[in-house]
Parts: sequence; structure tokens; C-alpha cells
Amino acid sequence: MASRRRPGDSVKTDNKKKKKKKKTTCEETAELCSLVGDEQVKKSVQEAWSQRSPYTQGDLELDCHPFPHCIIKNFLGSETFMENLQRELMELNFHEKSNDLYKFKQSDDLKKRTEPHISGLRLALFGRFRSWLGEVMQVDLEPIVDISCAKYEYTDVLLCHDDELEGRRFAFILYLVPPWQSSDGGTLDLYTTDSNFHPESIVKSLVPSLNTLILFEVSPVSFHQVSEVLTQDKCRLSLSGWFHGPSLERPPRHRGPPVPRSPHLPRDETLLLEWVNPVYLDIAYQEQIQEEFEDSSEIQLKDFLKEEKFREVKEALRLTQIQWTKRGPPNKRCYETASMNNTMPQCVSACWELLCSEAFFLLLSNFTGLRLHYLCPDDDDDDDENKEEERKDVRDAEATGSLTESANASSEKELSTPVCCGELRRWCHGGYTLLHDAEAARAEYALDLVLPFCGADWQSEFGGFTCYVANEEDEELLTVYPEDNSLALVYRDKETLKFVKHVNHKSLSATADSFSCRAFYDFSFVYYE
Repeated sequence: MASRRRPGDSVKTDNKKKKKKKKTTCEETAELCSLVGDEQVKKSVQEAWSQRSPYTQGDLELDCHPFPHCIIKNFLGSETFMENLQRELMELNFHEKSNDLYKFKQSDDLKKRTEPHISGLRLALFGRFRSWLGEVMQVDLEPIVDISCAKYEYTDVLLCHDDELEGRRFAFILYLVPPWQSSDGGTLDLYTTDSNFHPESIVKSLVPSLNTLILFEVSPVSFHQVSEVLTQDKCRLSLSGWFHGPSLERPPRHRGPPVPRSPHLPRDETLLLEWVNPVYLDIAYQEQIQEEFEDSSEIQLKDFLKEEKFREVKEALRLTQIQWTKRGPPNKRCYETASMNNTMPQCVSACWELLCSEAFFLLLSNFTGLRLHYLCPDDDDDDDENKEEERKDVRDAEATGSLTESANASSEKELSTPVCCGELRRWCHGGYTLLHDAEAARAEYALDLVLPFCGADWQSEFGGFTCYVANEEDEELLTVYPEDNSLALVYRDKETLKFVKHVNHKSLSATADSFSCRAFYDFSFVYYE
């Protein structure tokens, strides 16, 4: 506005002229749907909302399944206003937003934008419409403006969440899209919830429609997502934000039981000799790996398994006899895990045993310097001679095949028992994991292992890579991309969390005869000292 001009920008008489000019051009009045001003409609919506019953009148529809939401078509009364609003929004600066939960482009905050149609809509939404909403819902809404513009294009997505944040009472989305079909993706998907307030399944998908406003109450059950945009030649443009007011009471968050952990299996180094590339069994090379790992807390060991073993497991993973089960809930994760039962191909079971074996625990100790086996040198031991003696014990045990006997002979040592937990996972289009509060609360020091079977043509732009981030910060510390037969080891502390980035539609572009077509697999283990 002219009143905010810095002194000296022009003389007073020019200031006055420019003030008058800005007053006439700064703001266009946004006419809203006539139903918003209809007193009878307002009373009917108020009654239906309070009773959690459906209601329809003209362009307004109220539905309460799976949670209360309202759809108002033809929300803006002027087509010319809407077209000019679209033009102003498309001329804004947009910034790429990407983390575990979403990928899209977002504008700067629209709270203080002075474009005539943006400011006109803002005034209508947070003036007349907010007053109407407060009366209908019988809630004292606060005079807070919270609105931005988003562009969703090919492979952009916003995964399952409930929008709950202190002060948010109602969420809204106004679509400014070209003609749109469900096959284009970008639908607003609504989830049912279970008795623990976890999202279960999508029961309603709302297809974006030009000049349609969707409104819902933010609550412990308001789980929704914007499905991945699948069209390559359309832009899903929308305005969204929240009306603030007293938050609904939230029940205590349910936390499931921790993942069971197990000590190593009593398998000796014969398993290593059968499966592991011999270069990684060389003690001198292990010391070199450990030096590198201790410098960076991560390493990738290429061609880790013997080629023939890797190829055998890779082919077996495609067999239909493996029983895959989807893991959720969708506000935390979405991928498939294999049931490790007697229907599993023998080579796959053997690979699993390798990663759980005592010999492998010791190998990981040699790679990382972590105390995952009693023969591993103790970092707290200041006696260098004792450390060297322990290293000699490790070498002797490996050379003579006496790991298990040595373990029994030293059972009197008071040491914590290293443990692990693991999964065999299948990643298809739409797979992901998300950061969540329960994971942060349980975070601890751990060694992560991932052994992928993804095909040579799996590309980073497909997603499916693992990101490590500092707790409560957006900065990515490390990204580990899936690579065939490349064993990834990452040591993380209590302040480091991880997620697997959403596997997007581009993954389906792999050639039909490619192993990576439509899915890739990995063994994922976590080891604790």
C-alpha cells in the first residue's frame, strides 16, 4: 500500500495521487455462491452438521462419511473474477516442497499479497465466509489468515495425514483446475479410522473440479491424502488453508508394540564363505572398510553377495508362492512384507539366515567397529595390548571355525546381547514410509542394513530411496539409493530418523522385461549393540 512507502521515494503530492489510484485497483470484490447468504440454507446446514446427517441443497452438499465435510460447487459467483484469480496465482513465485509426506510446489504466504483478485478472495474467505462458517458450526473462529496456493504436477503427492496442528479447526481447498478426471490422479481421498484412531482405507475420492470448495473439520479422524497426479499435461492448481479456532480434544495417541528383536542365530562362518563375496572376508580389507565407516558412519559395499547367489535370490523373489502382506497404517507406512514361513524359497530363507547369523554379526562388527559380537574389541578399553589381543582372537576364531565354541567358553563375560530385527520388503508404485512421533520417541543408536534387489535400470527419480534427517528438522543428512547387490550400512543416533520416499508413477515406465518393472525388493535389518 502507498502508506508503506519509504520516505523520499516521491514527494507528498505524488503519494496522495498514488494512494487514490491504488484504492481503486488494489482489490476486486469476490462474489460468493448465493447459498452462503441464504438464511434457510444456513439453518439447515447447522442442524445437519450438529446431528452428523447428510444434507444437499443445490450446489451445496454436506456428507459425514467417513468424517464431516462440505462441498460447495460454483463457489465464486463470477467467472471473470475466477479467470483473473487463476492468472494472478499462476504469475506467483512457487517453491518446490518435498519431504517424507509430500512433493509439490507452493506459493509464498498469500496473507499480504496485494494483487486485486487474490486480496479480494482473501477478504471474502476470511471475512464474510468465515463469519458464515462460525455461525453454522457454532464455533468462535479467530481472525487469523492462513492461506497459500499449491501446484501439483506429474508425480506430485500429499500422503495420508490428519491436518491436526494447534489452532486449526477447519480446513478448506478451492480448486482452480482445467477439466479433470479421476484417471488424472490428484483426488482428495478420505480414510476411515479404526478404534485406535488409525486410518484404515480410502472410502471416498473427491475429483478436483473448477470453482469447487471443499471444507472439513480438523479432528482425530480427519485422515486424507492428495493422491499422486498421474497426468503429464495438466496442473492441479488450488488455494488451501485453515480457519483457526479452539481445537477439538484429541485422545491419547495409540502406540503399537515395538518390533520384536532377536539375538543372532547360531550359524558359523561357513555361511559367509558360501554367500559373501570373498573380497569382503579379507581381514585387511575389513579394517579398511572400518576406517571409512568410522569417518562417515555409512558405507555401501557393492557386489556384496556372490553373483550366483544374488541372481538366485533375485529370481526367487518373483515367485508367486511368496506370501506378501501390506503394512500400515497409511499415516506411517505403505509397503509389503513377506511371511518368513515354510513356503519361502529355500535360497531366500538361507539369505535371511545369513543376515541373522552369529558369523554375520561378527562380520558387521569388523566392518563398523560396533560391538555386535563379544569378540569385537571394546572401544572403552584403554589398553592397546588387550585390544590387539582381542583382534587376534577374532582372526583365530574365523580361521579355525570356532566361533560358537569360543562363545560358549566365554559365557561368563557380563556383556549385553546384541540383537536384530528384519523384514523382507516389496516396494511397488505407491509405497513409502513416513516420519512419526512414535518413531521419534523410540529412537536409539542402531545400525541399519539394506540389501536391495532392484534391477539395473532403477532410477533415483522413481523414489524408493532412504532419507536420513535430524529429528524436528527438514535438512536431509544422507540419502541412500537402492542399487542391485549393494549392501548399505548406516549408523544412526537418537536424533536421527529415516523414511523411504514415495515410489512414484515413473517407476512403471521400466521396460516390461525388466526386473524392476512395477516392484523392487530389499532385505531391511536393524542391529543393536
